[in-house]
Amino acid sequence: MTPPQTEHRKGRRTRRAIVSAVLAVTLSAGGAAAWALDRFVIPHAQITNVSEYEASQAGITDTTTDSTSAGTSASAVVTDTSYTSGDTGVTISKVTTGSGDSTVTYYVADVVLDSATTLKSAFAEDTYGENITETTSAIAQDHNAIFAINGDYYGFRDTGIVIRNGVVYRDEGARQGLAFYKDGTVKVYDETTTTAQQLVADGVWNTLSFGPSLLDNGEIASGIEDVEVDTNFGNHSIQGEQPRTAVGMIDQNHLVFVVVDGRSPGYSAGVTMTGMAQIMKDLGATTAYNIDGGGSSTMYFNGSLVNNPLGENKERGTSDILYIAQS
Repeated sequence: MTPPQTEHRKGRRTRRAIVSAVLAVTLSAGGAAAWALDRFVIPHAQITNVSEYEASQAGITDTTTDSTSAGTSASAVVTDTSYTSGDTGVTISKVTTGSGDSTVTYYVADVVLDSATTLKSAFAEDTYGENITETTSAIAQDHNAIFAINGDYYGFRDTGIVIRNGVVYRDEGARQGLAFYKDGTVKVYDETTTTAQQLVADGVWNTLSFGPSLLDNGEIASGIEDVEVDTNFGNHSIQGEQPRTAVGMIDQNHLVFVVVDGRSPGYSAGVTMTGMAQIMKDLGATTAYNIDGGGSSTMYFNGSLVNNPLGENKERGTSDILYIAQS
């Protein structure tokens, strides 16, 4: 019998092949529509089997996708809202404010890491490239994650510095980025003033390229209601009350992740950029950064989706996640 997970992957790949074939026919029509489909819809794989590739780059044996180890560690303690393994801990909480159509519901993950490298990144289909997507839950399950959030959707754009698990994938600085360092610190930086190789040399483990920065030294950043992350074709406004995901640093190796649901009157309206910054500030973050939101905003814990995207309890595909593997 074929294992369920194998069937799951085969199904995704079959659907992708069908979609690609249909789009290829459409492309033959030429023109702007064909260009847009090729640039923003059709998958373009650049590196397949990323887990193996990263292991070869690091000179180590990859174990991040070994699902047979799930739950075998006697030191790991899991409850409905928490996970503890050694010095690593994750605590999930739900917050609801307001009432009626002004209700806002969001989920907070307070995370303490034994090492900064415990927080890893993974790509959809274990493949690096453009327009390759899976749900946060599917990527998390493939990597034995106990906890995960959506990433920056790097695969929608062809700019930005992309460093994941210490490996450089893209070096096209374009905006404010976020860098996770191996010493447990997290910093916002200007991508256009450095290079990916320099960041790795300085000890960067992961980067995200979205933004904007929400907090500057613990205070709400100015001008955040007017930032455009992308100005290319297909860009959507990130202003107003929206579902959002943000990452913040409280202290060295002490992070906070927040997913705000939205576009669902009576359950959660979403928040403005300033509103998200205020949430991060109230949680004690000194650095905070906005990443991909809308239908992509998802939090996963212990095999289940934590939040309720768009009030429909349905995930939208994304290109990448940040996660902690279960030990």
